[in-house]
Amino acid sequence: METAEFLEILDREGRSLAAAAAVAGPDAKVPACPQWQVRDLVRHTGSVHRWAAALVAGGHTAPRPVDEPPELDGAGLVDWYRDSHRLLVDTLAAAPADVRCWTFHPAPNPSPLAFWTRRQAHETTVHRYDAEAARGGTPSPIAPEFAVDGIDELLRGFHARSRSRLRSEEPRVLRVRAVDAGADAVWTVRLTAEPPVTVRAAEGPAEAELSGPADQLYLALWNRTAVPQVTGDASLAVLWRERSGI
Repeated sequence: METAEFLEILDREGRSLAAAAAVAGPDAKVPACPQWQVRDLVRHTGSVHRWAAALVAGGHTAPRPVDEPPELDGAGLVDWYRDSHRLLVDTLAAAPADVRCWTFHPAPNPSPLAFWTRRQAHETTVHRYDAEAARGGTPSPIAPEFAVDGIDELLRGFHARSRSRLRSEEPRVLRVRAVDAGADAVWTVRLTAEPPVTVRAAEGPAEAELSGPADQLYLALWNRTAVPQVTGDASLAVLWRERSGI
């Protein structure tokens, strides 16, 4: 996918998040994050938007702390989120293609601008789903191509980092497959006591496979919904649920 596509998705998903949060109200529970109410979700996502925008706009080549959100609530908090989202979208749209700034995982990306646009598109999509789940009703759709990209970022980006807790003292092999997205939408995840090593291929035998339509699998791997289908050793699905949190 191209950076412009990610920017378009980020723009749309952030506006949908704000709309769902406004309907749900600040006290509504976020089903996938029991410790959160909608106000916590909005504060978190808006703060991350402003953090990412500052990294890109300032050309910071080292990490910076995320600033605390303001003490707002209700409609004022949603308005602050809308401003945060708009700041991020405008910053990414105006940034030069060769901007240099810090990024935080090795997922394949051609540039820091591509990294941040992609990362924030997925960040916002997952939290838009959270806001819509808190609101109730049918959630907005997620395109299969985008879902496959997000699965790839999660497996080969986040879980390639040293801080990944997705580990096993005994070597294990897990397969992940999006059944509606083509022959290349499959990953082999090798688990050891070190960070997982993932290849985008059905490489050798696997002890278990997590599979389903790309959109459902995307949400399941972010622990928002149940895995559509588990075949083989179900303990690997349990291990994922217990240790894959970001």
